[in-house]
Amino acid sequence: MSSAALDIGAGARAARAAAADQPRIRTQRSRDTRIGWLFVAPFVVVFAMFLVWPLVHGFYLSFTGESITGAGGDFLGFANYIEALKDPIMWRSMLNTAWFTVLSTIPLVIVALVMALLVFQGLPGQWLWRLSFFMPFLMASTVAAQFWIWMYNPQLGLVNYLLGAVGIEGQAWLQDPTWAMLAVVVETLWWTVGFNFLLYLTALQNIPEQQYEASALDGAGRWRQVRSITIPQLGPTTVLIVILQILASLKVFDQIYVMTNGGPGGVTRPVVQYIFESGFTGYRFGYASSIAYIFFAVIVIVSLVQVRFTMRRSES
Repeated sequence: MSSAALDIGAGARAARAAAADQPRIRTQRSRDTRIGWLFVAPFVVVFAMFLVWPLVHGFYLSFTGESITGAGGDFLGFANYIEALKDPIMWRSMLNTAWFTVLSTIPLVIVALVMALLVFQGLPGQWLWRLSFFMPFLMASTVAAQFWIWMYNPQLGLVNYLLGAVGIEGQAWLQDPTWAMLAVVVETLWWTVGFNFLLYLTALQNIPEQQYEASALDGAGRWRQVRSITIPQLGPTTVLIVILQILASLKVFDQIYVMTNGGPGGVTRPVVQYIFESGFTGYRFGYASSIAYIFFAVIVIVSLVQVRFTMRRSES
Protein backbone atom coordinates (compact mmCIF):
# COMPACT_ATOMS: atom_id res chain seq x y z
CA MET A 1 0.00 0.00 0.00
CA SER A 2 1.34 3.42 -0.93
CA SER A 3 2.23 6.07 1.63
CA ALA A 4 -0.44 8.38 0.18
CA ALA A 5 -3.14 5.79 0.83
CA LEU A 6 -1.88 5.30 4.38
CA ASP A 7 -2.01 9.05 4.99
CA ILE A 8 -5.57 9.23 3.64
CA GLY A 9 -6.64 6.36 5.89
CA ALA A 10 -5.04 7.90 8.95
CA GLY A 11 -6.68 11.24 8.20
CA ALA A 12 -10.10 9.60 7.85
CA ARG A 13 -9.71 7.77 11.16
CA ALA A 14 -8.65 11.00 12.88
CA ALA A 15 -11.68 12.81 11.41
CA ARG A 16 -14.05 10.08 12.62
CA ALA A 17 -12.48 10.20 16.08
CA ALA A 18 -12.79 13.99 16.25
CA ALA A 19 -16.44 13.80 15.13
CA ALA A 20 -17.13 11.17 17.78
CA ASP A 21 -15.54 13.41 20.45
CA GLN A 22 -17.64 16.49 19.57
CA PRO A 23 -20.66 15.56 21.76
CA ARG A 24 -18.38 14.83 24.69
CA ILE A 25 -16.52 18.13 24.20
CA ARG A 26 -19.79 20.08 24.02
CA THR A 27 -21.04 18.35 27.16
CA GLN A 28 -17.80 19.20 28.99
CA ARG A 29 -17.94 22.84 27.89
CA SER A 30 -21.55 23.11 29.00
CA ARG A 31 -20.65 21.61 32.38
CA ASP A 32 -17.70 24.01 32.77
CA THR A 33 -19.96 26.96 31.92
CA ARG A 34 -22.51 25.96 34.55
CA ILE A 35 -19.79 25.54 37.17
CA GLY A 36 -18.33 28.93 36.21
CA TRP A 37 -21.68 30.65 36.60
CA LEU A 38 -22.14 28.90 39.95
CA PHE A 39 -18.89 30.40 41.23
CA VAL A 40 -19.64 33.94 39.99
CA ALA A 41 -23.31 33.86 41.06
CA PRO A 42 -22.69 35.33 44.56
CA PHE A 43 -20.82 38.29 43.07
CA VAL A 44 -23.47 38.81 40.38
CA VAL A 45 -26.22 38.82 43.01
CA VAL A 46 -24.40 41.29 45.26
CA PHE A 47 -23.44 43.46 42.27
CA ALA A 48 -27.05 43.58 41.07
CA MET A 49 -28.46 44.30 44.54
CA PHE A 50 -26.04 47.02 45.64
CA LEU A 51 -25.03 48.67 42.35
CA VAL A 52 -27.30 47.92 39.41
CA TRP A 53 -30.60 48.15 41.27
CA PRO A 54 -29.72 51.40 43.16
CA LEU A 55 -28.60 52.98 39.87
CA VAL A 56 -31.79 52.01 38.07
CA HIS A 57 -34.09 52.89 40.99
CA GLY A 58 -32.29 56.20 41.63
CA PHE A 59 -32.66 57.15 37.97
CA TYR A 60 -36.38 56.43 38.20
CA LEU A 61 -36.69 58.48 41.41
CA SER A 62 -35.12 61.47 39.65
CA PHE A 63 -38.29 61.74 37.55
CA THR A 64 -40.63 61.66 40.55
CA GLY A 65 -41.48 63.78 43.56
CA GLU A 66 -40.54 61.00 45.99
CA SER A 67 -39.88 62.10 49.59
CA ILE A 68 -38.07 60.34 52.40
CA THR A 69 -41.43 59.24 53.81
CA GLY A 70 -42.39 57.55 50.53
CA ALA A 71 -45.08 60.12 49.80
CA GLY A 72 -45.36 62.25 46.67
CA GLY A 73 -44.04 59.63 44.29
CA ASP A 74 -45.93 61.05 41.30
CA PHE A 75 -44.13 61.07 37.96
CA LEU A 76 -42.89 64.62 37.23
CA GLY A 77 -40.96 64.11 34.03
CA PHE A 78 -37.95 66.42 33.70
CA ALA A 79 -39.23 68.90 36.31
CA ASN A 80 -36.55 67.96 38.85
CA TYR A 81 -33.77 68.31 36.27
CA ILE A 82 -35.06 71.69 35.11
CA GLU A 83 -35.26 72.92 38.72
CA ALA A 84 -31.75 71.62 39.46
CA LEU A 85 -30.25 73.34 36.41
CA LYS A 86 -31.79 76.62 37.62
CA ASP A 87 -30.69 76.11 41.24
CA PRO A 88 -27.87 78.58 42.13
CA ILE A 89 -26.94 76.56 45.22
CA MET A 90 -26.30 73.48 43.09
CA TRP A 91 -24.07 75.44 40.72
CA ARG A 92 -22.25 77.01 43.66
CA SER A 93 -21.61 73.56 45.14
CA MET A 94 -20.41 72.37 41.72
CA LEU A 95 -17.93 75.25 41.60
CA ASN A 96 -16.82 74.50 45.16
CA THR A 97 -16.18 70.89 44.16
CA ALA A 98 -14.20 71.95 41.08
CA TRP A 99 -12.18 74.45 43.12
CA PHE A 100 -11.38 71.83 45.75
CA THR A 101 -10.31 69.43 42.97
CA VAL A 102 -7.92 71.98 41.50
CA LEU A 103 -6.47 72.99 44.88
CA SER A 104 -5.96 69.42 46.08
CA THR A 105 -4.89 67.52 42.96
CA ILE A 106 -1.80 69.58 42.15
CA PRO A 107 -0.10 69.39 45.59
CA LEU A 108 -1.15 65.76 46.05
CA VAL A 109 0.82 64.88 42.91
CA ILE A 110 3.84 67.13 43.48
CA VAL A 111 4.27 66.47 47.22
CA ALA A 112 3.88 62.70 46.73
CA LEU A 113 6.54 62.76 44.02
CA VAL A 114 8.97 64.75 46.19
CA MET A 115 8.41 62.42 49.14
CA ALA A 116 8.99 59.34 46.99
CA LEU A 117 12.18 60.81 45.49
CA LEU A 118 13.55 61.65 48.93
CA VAL A 119 12.97 58.14 50.21
CA PHE A 120 14.23 56.53 46.99
CA GLN A 121 17.45 58.55 47.08
CA GLY A 122 18.36 56.87 50.34
CA LEU A 123 17.29 58.88 53.40
CA PRO A 124 18.51 57.33 56.65
CA GLY A 125 15.87 55.24 58.38
CA GLN A 126 13.80 54.57 55.27
CA TRP A 127 11.34 52.29 57.06
CA LEU A 128 10.46 55.13 59.44
CA TRP A 129 9.92 57.61 56.60
CA ARG A 130 7.75 55.16 54.69
CA LEU A 131 5.68 54.42 57.77
CA SER A 132 5.30 58.11 58.62
CA PHE A 133 4.28 59.10 55.09
CA PHE A 134 1.76 56.28 54.64
CA MET A 135 0.30 55.97 58.17
CA PRO A 136 -2.18 58.90 57.95
CA PHE A 137 -3.83 57.27 54.91
CA LEU A 138 -4.87 54.36 57.13
CA MET A 139 -6.94 56.66 59.35
CA ALA A 140 -10.69 56.89 58.99
CA SER A 141 -11.80 60.13 57.38
CA THR A 142 -13.63 61.28 60.51
CA VAL A 143 -10.58 60.62 62.71
CA ALA A 144 -8.32 62.64 60.42
CA ALA A 145 -10.91 65.44 60.26
CA GLN A 146 -11.29 65.61 64.04
CA PHE A 147 -7.52 65.67 64.46
CA TRP A 148 -7.27 68.73 62.22
CA ILE A 149 -10.24 70.43 63.85
CA TRP A 150 -8.16 70.51 67.03
CA MET A 151 -5.09 71.61 65.07
CA TYR A 152 -7.06 74.55 63.64
CA ASN A 153 -8.68 75.54 66.95
CA PRO A 154 -8.29 79.35 67.21
CA GLN A 155 -7.42 79.30 70.94
CA LEU A 156 -5.75 75.93 71.55
CA GLY A 157 -4.70 74.70 68.12
CA LEU A 158 -1.12 73.89 67.22
CA VAL A 159 -1.31 75.79 63.91
CA ASN A 160 -1.98 79.16 65.53
CA TYR A 161 0.52 78.39 68.29
CA LEU A 162 3.32 77.80 65.76
CA LEU A 163 2.34 80.89 63.77
CA GLY A 164 2.33 82.97 66.95
CA ALA A 165 5.80 81.69 67.81
CA VAL A 166 7.16 83.33 64.64
CA GLY A 167 5.12 86.51 65.05
CA ILE A 168 2.28 85.73 62.61
CA GLU A 169 -1.29 86.36 63.70
CA GLY A 170 -3.46 83.24 63.82
CA GLN A 171 -6.79 82.76 62.13
CA ALA A 172 -10.12 81.06 62.76
CA TRP A 173 -9.26 78.80 59.85
CA LEU A 174 -12.45 76.79 59.55
CA GLN A 175 -14.77 79.73 60.27
CA ASP A 176 -13.17 82.22 57.89
CA PRO A 177 -14.63 82.10 54.34
CA THR A 178 -11.24 83.09 52.95
CA TRP A 179 -9.31 80.24 54.53
CA ALA A 180 -11.86 77.45 55.09
CA MET A 181 -11.38 75.67 51.76
CA LEU A 182 -7.59 75.94 51.93
CA ALA A 183 -7.67 74.52 55.48
CA VAL A 184 -9.61 71.48 54.25
CA VAL A 185 -7.17 71.04 51.35
CA VAL A 186 -4.22 70.97 53.77
CA GLU A 187 -5.98 68.32 55.86
CA THR A 188 -6.73 66.27 52.74
CA LEU A 189 -3.11 66.56 51.60
CA TRP A 190 -1.80 65.30 54.95
CA TRP A 191 -4.37 62.51 55.10
CA THR A 192 -4.24 61.05 51.57
CA VAL A 193 -0.81 61.87 50.12
CA GLY A 194 0.57 58.58 51.44
CA PHE A 195 -1.30 56.55 48.83
CA ASN A 196 0.17 58.54 45.94
CA PHE A 197 3.57 58.37 47.62
CA LEU A 198 3.33 54.57 47.66
CA LEU A 199 2.45 54.44 43.95
CA TYR A 200 5.39 56.67 43.05
CA LEU A 201 7.79 54.72 45.24
CA THR A 202 6.74 51.45 43.59
CA ALA A 203 7.25 52.97 40.14
CA LEU A 204 10.69 54.28 41.12
CA GLN A 205 11.78 50.85 42.27
CA ASN A 206 10.81 49.42 38.86
CA ILE A 207 13.14 51.74 36.90
CA PRO A 208 16.14 49.69 35.68
CA GLU A 209 19.28 50.52 37.64
CA GLN A 210 21.34 50.13 34.46
CA GLN A 211 19.95 53.41 33.13
CA TYR A 212 21.35 55.33 36.10
CA GLU A 213 24.69 53.54 35.85
CA ALA A 214 25.00 54.31 32.12
CA SER A 215 24.12 57.97 32.66
CA ALA A 216 26.64 58.23 35.51
CA LEU A 217 29.36 56.93 33.18
CA ASP A 218 28.40 59.69 30.74
CA GLY A 219 28.87 62.27 33.48
CA ALA A 220 25.24 62.91 34.43
CA GLY A 221 24.72 64.20 37.95
CA ARG A 222 21.90 63.34 40.35
CA TRP A 223 19.65 66.22 39.25
CA ARG A 224 20.28 65.44 35.57
CA GLN A 225 19.31 61.82 36.18
CA VAL A 226 16.07 62.89 37.83
CA ARG A 227 15.14 65.20 34.93
CA SER A 228 16.20 62.91 32.09
CA ILE A 229 15.47 59.43 33.46
CA THR A 230 13.27 59.45 36.55
CA ILE A 231 10.59 61.97 35.58
CA PRO A 232 10.02 60.56 32.04
CA GLN A 233 9.85 57.00 33.39
CA LEU A 234 7.21 58.09 35.91
CA GLY A 235 4.92 59.48 33.19
CA PRO A 236 2.37 56.61 33.17
CA THR A 237 2.24 56.57 36.97
CA THR A 238 1.68 60.34 37.06
CA VAL A 239 -1.20 60.03 34.60
CA LEU A 240 -2.75 57.29 36.74
CA ILE A 241 -2.37 59.31 39.94
CA VAL A 242 -3.87 62.44 38.35
CA ILE A 243 -6.89 60.50 37.07
CA LEU A 244 -7.48 58.76 40.41
CA GLN A 245 -7.00 62.01 42.34
CA ILE A 246 -9.39 64.02 40.19
CA LEU A 247 -12.11 61.38 40.50
CA ALA A 248 -11.57 61.12 44.27
CA SER A 249 -11.62 64.91 44.73
CA LEU A 250 -14.82 65.29 42.73
CA LYS A 251 -16.52 62.94 45.20
CA VAL A 252 -15.28 64.76 48.32
CA PHE A 253 -17.71 64.79 51.24
CA ASP A 254 -16.50 63.29 54.53
CA GLN A 255 -13.81 65.71 55.67
CA ILE A 256 -15.68 68.83 54.54
CA TYR A 257 -18.88 67.71 56.25
CA VAL A 258 -17.08 66.96 59.53
CA MET A 259 -14.75 69.96 59.54
CA THR A 260 -16.93 72.80 58.20
CA ASN A 261 -20.39 71.36 57.43
CA GLY A 262 -20.29 73.37 54.22
CA GLY A 263 -18.44 76.32 55.72
CA PRO A 264 -19.63 79.85 56.43
CA GLY A 265 -21.99 80.90 53.65
CA GLY A 266 -21.61 77.52 51.96
CA VAL A 267 -18.10 78.35 50.70
CA THR A 268 -16.91 74.76 51.13
CA ARG A 269 -20.15 72.85 50.47
CA PRO A 270 -19.43 70.21 47.77
CA VAL A 271 -22.11 68.89 45.47
CA VAL A 272 -22.23 65.53 47.26
CA GLN A 273 -23.13 67.32 50.50
CA TYR A 274 -25.86 69.27 48.71
CA ILE A 275 -27.26 65.98 47.38
CA PHE A 276 -27.23 64.62 50.94
CA GLU A 277 -28.92 67.72 52.32
CA SER A 278 -31.58 67.74 49.59
CA GLY A 279 -32.44 64.10 50.19
CA PHE A 280 -32.10 63.65 53.96
CA THR A 281 -32.60 67.18 55.28
CA GLY A 282 -34.96 68.56 52.66
CA TYR A 283 -36.70 65.14 52.36
CA ARG A 284 -36.69 65.38 48.54
CA PHE A 285 -35.35 62.09 47.27
CA GLY A 286 -36.46 62.74 43.71
CA TYR A 287 -34.77 66.13 43.52
CA ALA A 288 -31.60 64.82 45.18
CA SER A 289 -31.50 61.97 42.65
CA SER A 290 -31.72 64.40 39.74
CA ILE A 291 -28.74 66.39 41.09
CA ALA A 292 -26.84 63.13 41.58
CA TYR A 293 -27.35 62.12 37.96
CA ILE A 294 -26.36 65.55 36.68
CA PHE A 295 -23.17 65.23 38.71
CA PHE A 296 -22.72 61.69 37.43
CA ALA A 297 -22.89 63.02 33.87
CA VAL A 298 -20.21 65.59 34.73
CA ILE A 299 -17.91 62.88 36.13
CA VAL A 300 -18.43 60.74 33.01
CA ILE A 301 -17.53 63.69 30.77
CA VAL A 302 -14.41 64.47 32.80
CA SER A 303 -13.37 60.81 32.70
CA LEU A 304 -13.85 60.61 28.92
CA VAL A 305 -11.80 63.78 28.42
CA GLN A 306 -9.03 62.35 30.60
CA VAL A 307 -9.03 59.03 28.73
CA ARG A 308 -8.96 60.84 25.38
CA PHE A 309 -6.08 63.03 26.52
CA THR A 310 -4.16 60.03 27.82
CA MET A 311 -4.66 58.08 24.57
CA ARG A 312 -3.47 61.01 22.45
CA ARG A 313 -0.42 61.42 24.67
CA SER A 314 0.38 57.71 24.40
CA GLU A 315 0.04 57.82 20.60
CA SER A 316 2.31 60.85 20.35
